[in-house]
Amino acid sequence: MSKYQAEIDAFMKRVKKKNPGEPEFHQAVHEVAESVIPYMEEHPEYKKLKMLERIAEPERVIMFRVPWIDDKGEFQINRGFRIQMNSAIGPYKGGLRFHPSVYSGILKFLAFEQVFKNSLTSLPMGGGKGGSDFDPKGKSDNEVMHFCQSFMTELFKHIGADIDVPAGDIGVGGREVGFLFGQYKRLSNQFSGVLTGKGLQFGGSLIRPEATGYGCVYFVQEMLAVKRSSLKGKTVVISGSGNVAQYAAEKAIQLGAKVVTLSDSDGYIYDKNGIDQKKLEFVMQLKNEKRGRIKEYAEKYNCEFVKGKTPWGVKCDIALPCATQNELKGNDAKLLIKNGCKAVAEGANMPSTPDAVIAFQKAGILFAPGKASNAGGVAVSGLEMSQNSIRLSWTRKEVDERLQDIMKNIHATCAKYGAEKGKIDYVKGANIGGFVKVSEAMMAQGHV
Repeated sequence: MSKYQAEIDAFMKRVKKKNPGEPEFHQAVHEVAESVIPYMEEHPEYKKLKMLERIAEPERVIMFRVPWIDDKGEFQINRGFRIQMNSAIGPYKGGLRFHPSVYSGILKFLAFEQVFKNSLTSLPMGGGKGGSDFDPKGKSDNEVMHFCQSFMTELFKHIGADIDVPAGDIGVGGREVGFLFGQYKRLSNQFSGVLTGKGLQFGGSLIRPEATGYGCVYFVQEMLAVKRSSLKGKTVVISGSGNVAQYAAEKAIQLGAKVVTLSDSDGYIYDKNGIDQKKLEFVMQLKNEKRGRIKEYAEKYNCEFVKGKTPWGVKCDIALPCATQNELKGNDAKLLIKNGCKAVAEGANMPSTPDAVIAFQKAGILFAPGKASNAGGVAVSGLEMSQNSIRLSWTRKEVDERLQDIMKNIHATCAKYGAEKGKIDYVKGANIGGFVKVSEAMMAQGHV
């Protein structure tokens, strides 16, 4: 037990009292507190000003009603949110999630993580998150458009290119961003870089769809390089089959790895021969256009489909959880360790439970937390904001090179603050590195 455990427990007691019934937020704050509170004890200027307590308190929480009409002409009512967490280093920045599980606790956890993630990119972006309990699955394009227009009719009052710049997340892809941007433009009578993840026809950036997945693999590349290793010839297990999983798979394949799994909420496919680029194109069409289930891959390519399970029992060298929060549990971690996994990098936000993270770290496995390894998406969102501001579009090569540089810099920050006894604690490094930059900015600006 840490000698700072009593201090950590007292801090978490205060957080839970202020934020009851929000376990995801408690989990995210606790993970940061375990790294940052010992650091603050050694740097009392942060403790005196209660920097962690200030960062854990949102600057603003917005909740609103979203009425819309479905294709049957019936009214539906959803709830919309925007958590504006911290603007010390730039406008609030973070995605919108449309999913039935959305409530304030999940969005506060995501916004809190976003503050640290955005800080690590070194770009001038604060942290925020938003969304709705609306479920786009099974809805027509017309219904999604009606919902997005109603959602933006309220949200537009609270956002702007220099105030708060939302993007996509689970349930919010190019289609939804297009509808949201169109309504913002209609209401504000201006064309500005207020949303990222836009289509290339109206201010989007090349590499943005690929950025989170690519960035995750670039981070793995940096971790392996420290150990004088590479992705070439490694077997990779990936969960999810959405945007992040697709492009993590693509980049891993390009760098010579063998990707053997993808999954969705129904189960996972195991292709022992490896998912090549042609097979991946089928997945992209299946998921992005047909909005089908991953089981159809198994039927087409005659491989194994395991219903209702996650892929962590499959032998691999590298595991990339790219689906959703808390999908990789303690027993899954033990299975991965037993089967010889050497590195885990989070493509999703907080996909590993605390006991899984402890198991990885005790086993000496390279473990990258999401706030470091999945920061590529928001990094390229920041680059999209820059391109919008100067009314220019950079080439695919330029954006990709900038993304690689950002992921290298994030790795360097983690190494700087997480170095201990000849190894790197990436969780500690990411938490302290993000905390220091945000805290210094807040301190410089006074009591904000």
